[in-house]
Amino acid sequence: MTDFRTERDSMGEVRVPQNAYYGAQTQRAVENFPVSGWQLPPSMIAAMGRVKLACGIANRDLGKLTGSGKNPLSDGQVESMLSAAKEVAAGQLADQFPVDVFQTGSGTSSNMNVNEVLSNRAIEIDGGDRMAEAKSIHPNDHINMGQSTNDTFPTAIHVAAGYEIENRLLPALRRMHESLTEKAQAWDKIIKIGRTHLMDATPLRLGQEFGGFARQVELSIARAEAARDAVLELPVGGTAVGSGINTHPEFGARVAASLSEQTGIAFIEAVNHFEGNANRDGLVDSHGGLKCIAQTMLGLANNIRWLGSGPRCGFYEVKLPTRQPGSSIMPGKVNPVMCESLMQVAARVIGNDTCMTVSGGCGGNFQLNIMMPVMAHTILESIELLAGGVTAFIDFCLDGMEPNEEACEAAVEQSLSMCTSLNPLIGYEQAAALAKEAFKSGQTIRELCQEKGILADDVLTEALDPWKMTEPQA
Repeated sequence: MTDFRTERDSMGEVRVPQNAYYGAQTQRAVENFPVSGWQLPPSMIAAMGRVKLACGIANRDLGKLTGSGKNPLSDGQVESMLSAAKEVAAGQLADQFPVDVFQTGSGTSSNMNVNEVLSNRAIEIDGGDRMAEAKSIHPNDHINMGQSTNDTFPTAIHVAAGYEIENRLLPALRRMHESLTEKAQAWDKIIKIGRTHLMDATPLRLGQEFGGFARQVELSIARAEAARDAVLELPVGGTAVGSGINTHPEFGARVAASLSEQTGIAFIEAVNHFEGNANRDGLVDSHGGLKCIAQTMLGLANNIRWLGSGPRCGFYEVKLPTRQPGSSIMPGKVNPVMCESLMQVAARVIGNDTCMTVSGGCGGNFQLNIMMPVMAHTILESIELLAGGVTAFIDFCLDGMEPNEEACEAAVEQSLSMCTSLNPLIGYEQAAALAKEAFKSGQTIRELCQEKGILADDVLTEALDPWKMTEPQA
């Protein structure tokens, strides 16, 4: 028994793995692009399945599939075609999409990969022979009806990115915001020293510090929502160059409505199909929001890493959960591994933004961008990394973090910046001189003021009350 079968396309014969659902054009792409071993992410393949389902529904409802065109389908064949698309949208047949990311820049190889798989699977569902040379449900004439790769592939990228932001990234960020808000409230009575330039500053409350973190994440949620909204316009309906050749005037709007119904996301037809086909500005805009979220996560994780440093010779103002041994040579050492993990995620996403920017700006001329597969891979990787990194950080670090009240409060009295509250009473110059002398002598500001009789005891006590320093005073 042979391990291959012979398939034909417009260029001739191709040997295809015997049991593969894909056909000649997919196999040519596999042979042409042995570049990275990276395939399009499952979320992109699922989105392509959703797009093909929506296109099939639109063509069915417009009477295009069963009409008087070439090789009209029966109602049963149409339903088989839609069933096959539903399977791909649900993540089935996942091993049938082998084309490398670094392929033809429009994504034609992957579009035809999906068309061929859906064609053969639909024939099989309908009870036909998917190995037959004549395709009763044709990959181009039926599956790709009213479509071009140039409008449907970027549509699928938008659908995939919007769906993953909505269903993976936003829930993770909302959980992070909730966890940080809870800690800000629970830790609001704990006074600690502030730090600017990594140097001692005036006091604040640990809850205030974490409330600042929570607000950063709240803003990240808004940025993620804006990143989702940046990809709501769908190019589908523009076909090859934006003119809509070979498709029905209502096709784009119907497909967008179907995709909105499938996903619960308010996708719409592109306002201008020439812009929608030619430019990937929406994806660059969307990823820009992801980059901003990533730099927020980088700073937040790094701050928490510093706050947990120690346990004896660092700040150790928060106690991070112990996850694993930290050294192959230093017994008992435990490291802030979840902080480090999220920081690496952020670095990758920030780097990915350069790929998106170059691909969007330099990746095409006139009516088509030709770097779309790498843009699809990159933006979906960034969403996946952020969602996964944030979720792991919550589960294995944030939720189990505890305050070290003793360490927080011990540093307050030692800070030379306590003299800041004396400015209104003795002036900046004298307060600065006290700070320098206190540092030289090893005394606290309070001790030095008492020794020198700078202020009456009751006035000094009120002026150096650290709690009052954490809020504005009239």
